[in-house]
Amino acid sequence: MSKFTRLLGEDSEPATGLWWFLVAVVAIFGFALPLLVGLDVVMSTSIILIYSILTLSMSYLWGYCGMLSFGQTAMYGIGGYTYAVFALNFGNTTVAVIVAILVGTITALVLGYFMIYGRISKIYFTVITLVITVTLEKAVRATSDERFTIGSVPLRGQNGISNVPDLQIPWDTSNVLFLDGVYYVALISLLCVFIGLRLLLTTHFGRVLMGIRDNERRAELLGYDSRKYQLGAFVLCGGISALAGVLYGVWGNFVAPEMMNLNSAANIVIYAIVGGRSTLVGPIAGTAIVQYLTSWLGTAGIGQVTVYLGAVLIVFVMVFPSGILPTLGNLLGRFNRRKSAAPVGKPVEQGGTIR
Repeated sequence: MSKFTRLLGEDSEPATGLWWFLVAVVAIFGFALPLLVGLDVVMSTSIILIYSILTLSMSYLWGYCGMLSFGQTAMYGIGGYTYAVFALNFGNTTVAVIVAILVGTITALVLGYFMIYGRISKIYFTVITLVITVTLEKAVRATSDERFTIGSVPLRGQNGISNVPDLQIPWDTSNVLFLDGVYYVALISLLCVFIGLRLLLTTHFGRVLMGIRDNERRAELLGYDSRKYQLGAFVLCGGISALAGVLYGVWGNFVAPEMMNLNSAANIVIYAIVGGRSTLVGPIAGTAIVQYLTSWLGTAGIGQVTVYLGAVLIVFVMVFPSGILPTLGNLLGRFNRRKSAAPVGKPVEQGGTIR
């Protein structure tokens, strides 16, 4: 494994000083960005940060636990809707954030318990999470009738819930966060999730998870209950997905069934594939790349954006089969090995030539 791939956090080694330095540099740049650009760039960057959190929750399960889950968008939608309903009913957005994350986490716990302790195969796990997500979206779309309300908040079916409250400052509920404030909350949330997941890999829990991913039967023969570790990871990532849903609702002041549709579920898989699901930086890079391409193709006036974007993604997958960052890391590793293995010329005592 090259130093580059280790720097990306592809193994369970402790984070190095260089890794912490690079994280600090990125954080400083992120905090300074709103001072350097306009509000339109801040808004577009905020949604990339939010999608990155959601993609991390999926790619961590897939890349480090071997569990491809389409259910993260279900927790994403549940988090967004719970925040909207609670905040509109009770007015306190700080409590609404906590409740939304808890509801998403508990939902993941219930669903994960029946799927993981039911010993279903990984392919059926993927299929069931996809079915749950699509079913939840259809159920929410069917709530158009005005009788479907929670408290005083009508769900409004496919029209979604508008006027989702802005985040209040916890110590001063009379003031709310505007666009730049939402950006900073999303940035801090992404940094906390990224650093937390990276540090989790270095713990006993994280190392066992990767062992289960590589060979579940061997891990169980060594005395580890794979179901317990997989459920713990699924619940953790469910809470992270719910957090992303809350931030999306705050960012757009709107939640809708589209948060949980098949397109949203597939998008985060694409983000992880493009960037590299075997790292933690890869999903963030993949999200930024695909979002930028989508925005650029849309503003360039090119028709059939989806077709062109699909062609670009196919090229990405063919050229970078394991993702952009892992592929670049492997190339750098090969280059360094060839450089270190190259013969070094030295003088020969007889003949006077140098090889």
